[in-house]
Amino acid sequence: MRLTVDHMTRYLYDRPVRSVVQSHRLTPSAFAGQKVVDWEVTVSGGLRGATHRDGAGDQVQGWTIAGPVTSVEVRVRGTVETTDLAGVLRGHRETVAPEVYLRDTTPTRADVALETLARSVEAPDVLALAHALSAAVSDAIAYRPGVTHAHTTAAEALALAEGVCQDHAHALIAVARVRNIPARYVSGYLFADADGNAHEAAHAWAELFVPTLGWVGFDPANRSCPDERYIRLGSGFDAQDAAPIRGIARGGAKEEMDVTVAVLAAQQ
Repeated sequence: MRLTVDHMTRYLYDRPVRSVVQSHRLTPSAFAGQKVVDWEVTVSGGLRGATHRDGAGDQVQGWTIAGPVTSVEVRVRGTVETTDLAGVLRGHRETVAPEVYLRDTTPTRADVALETLARSVEAPDVLALAHALSAAVSDAIAYRPGVTHAHTTAAEALALAEGVCQDHAHALIAVARVRNIPARYVSGYLFADADGNAHEAAHAWAELFVPTLGWVGFDPANRSCPDERYIRLGSGFDAQDAAPIRGIARGGAKEEMDVTVAVLAAQQ
């Protein structure tokens, strides 16, 4: 499938800030399931800095915006050809050992309820267990926007029994680590959900490490593994670590953020 992306993130400050420094993971991952046809990231008033590929195989690009400035626009436009690999991250180069992703973080730390959920399923092998854990999270947390926020933890989302893709990913990471399966958070885009409805926001899912296959993606929010509808950007221990845009503004101003995303299917 050939997918086009138009993603705008606008930062607004209630008074001028002296400068803004950002780190981006906005370039699609290089692996067998996707190929970049064209891709461009622009930052209003921004000066492009150094680029490097981190240990997880993600491209990280630095930007600096000199002030005084009251707004910053980050625009992503591009086209990617995708292939359905049933969630398997085949051909992705990285140097970090999978066992690193057994480490808990605050959003993914398991409480008693998450540990109980993790041990409520049994399976004959790691792959089957990963599928069962993803299904258990899907059953336990209904998809409902607006009930959680950016800092909601996996334990809080499970207690609410509601959340969004970020909460599903955090919960799956938590229960996988309880079962000693390395797991990490993935950010990206989704063309359409399992019902065929257009997806109008950035998306997130989890990857679990299966010794016979490597990293395999699971999307509990849509009860599926990533296929040709997905574009993978980058990964991390949790949502904050894998954020497509991270940054800091000097000047102590109050910041507001507005995001619009359009992912469309292009003609071949």
